[in-house]
Amino acid sequence: MIGFLIAGLIIGALARLLKPGKQNLGLLATLGLGLVGSVIGGLIAQFFGTGDIWELNILGFILAVVAAVLLIGVAETVTGKERS
Repeated sequence: MIGFLIAGLIIGALARLLKPGKQNLGLLATLGLGLVGSVIGGLIAQFFGTGDIWELNILGFILAVVAAVLLIGVAETVTGKERS
């Protein structure tokens, strides 16, 4: 459980670094987006047969970061924040 939280925070932080512009997200929002992104990435990686959703693998990690970047874009759109 702690590993899942740490991975979610790392994925969320990487997504924020890769997303251009300034995001007005706090630590909990970053963690939440990273956790949701890691679940989405894990499910897609499991669909491709790279392992279980809870296993750490490179394809799942990359897909999790991509999903988190997309989720940040969705969160910005929903909240109506302008991109910098």
